[in-house]
Amino acid sequence: MTKNQLKFLTIALILGNIMSGLDSTIINTAIPSIVANLHGIQFMGWIIAIFLLGMSISIPLWTKVAERIGNKNAFLVTLSFFIVGSILEAISQDMTFFLSVRIIMGIGAGGMGSLPYIIVGYIYPNIKQRTKALGILTSGFNAAAIVGPLIGGWIIDISSWHWIFYINIPIGLLAMLLTAIFYKKESISKFSKFDTVGSALLVTGLITFLLGIQLLGLVSVWLVICCLIISLLIMTYFFIHESKEENPVLPLVLFTNKNLIGDFLLFALTWGAFIAVNVYLPMWAQAFLGMTALIGGMTLIPNSCFSIVASQFVYVLQGRTKTYYIILVGIIGMLISSFSLLMADLSIPLWILIFTSAFSGMGVGFIFVELQVKVQVDAGREHMADATSTSYLIRILAQTVMAAIYGVIMNLSLNQGIKAHPQITLSMLNKMSDCRTASELPSKLLPLMRAISHSGIRVIMLVSCLLLVISLVINYKFNPRH
Repeated sequence: MTKNQLKFLTIALILGNIMSGLDSTIINTAIPSIVANLHGIQFMGWIIAIFLLGMSISIPLWTKVAERIGNKNAFLVTLSFFIVGSILEAISQDMTFFLSVRIIMGIGAGGMGSLPYIIVGYIYPNIKQRTKALGILTSGFNAAAIVGPLIGGWIIDISSWHWIFYINIPIGLLAMLLTAIFYKKESISKFSKFDTVGSALLVTGLITFLLGIQLLGLVSVWLVICCLIISLLIMTYFFIHESKEENPVLPLVLFTNKNLIGDFLLFALTWGAFIAVNVYLPMWAQAFLGMTALIGGMTLIPNSCFSIVASQFVYVLQGRTKTYYIILVGIIGMLISSFSLLMADLSIPLWILIFTSAFSGMGVGFIFVELQVKVQVDAGREHMADATSTSYLIRILAQTVMAAIYGVIMNLSLNQGIKAHPQITLSMLNKMSDCRTASELPSKLLPLMRAISHSGIRVIMLVSCLLLVISLVINYKFNPRH
């Protein structure tokens, strides 16, 4: 490809990341308003988890679709899914419809999040150039994540959360136009057949597993256990099938590579820990400190700013510093953030929340770029696309599972608080999450209601800290220090 084609294609990929960045922060900023408006605080965790479910089931499939129709066409289709999903989200009037259509947006995001990194791996064969390009993509995501809370909070404060989804439409259409014009036509590999059986087994197994996780605390424990057992049986058959398949959806050879196993474990642990801060930090500012949606969203801005700086700094450090030390710094940064929120009380000032957010962003910036390049190098060119897709799937699965677990922890805390204090209802806790409706609540009960929610967040941050401590051990075991 010419320099001009590379430049405009990279811009298109950045625009895809910008949409992901906008959605990831705007939705977190909007969650308090959404659950208050649609009366569904008990489904707060589902807003994130169902989106991640759509991503999870689609990520490995987009890689195989791209093999059949080309990365260019596959990327265009993913953008279409995301735009349609955004429109349906925007017109939602009840929580059932909102959650139902959110999976469409998630399916688009699954390809929109994984394919750009695969495309970069092919169009930038030089490792240093690839690292720089990955850093730029990450910066695009984080730059949008900075603007997202400002735009989202401002829109919510002056209008309605419905409008935050419409801004994806012009960005998505521009990304499609640039891709269609400047992405050079590819030579598409021809395989004997598409692994339809493996795809069906993987999707069914993931849906059953994630459904069981999401139902924790909402239905009978036995129903959850049945879902998990069925999922285990399906996934067992899936792996047996994949071991015999000519063109498997998920090549099992990836899991015979010790270095890749270490990479995947680190992605799973750190991303499972990160989502705790990313989801519950804006809620802390809005529900506990009584801030507006705009201020609540701004607590994530330092997260994105420091992630941009760290992701660009990896390019400078690469070749001079061992991967072990780059990842170690990232984990410690994230651990400082989660531990600070674990120890914080309800009187914590806003500036400390902002300071805490910065450490989390720094950690993610260091870990993501370094690990993503390492995955592609460890896999080799033959398995680069599958390894990149699998690493993304693992991150999303980790976030999906942990979002569900964090949601269960919060729901248990809310239910225990309601039982212990009959004068407090779930409806009242719904209103407390939005400063505009919180003013309607009895002022004498607000401290008690905040204490109930705070107890749940403390347990969530404790789990986040434990995941990061385990990741320190994994980093020590799998990455050489000399």
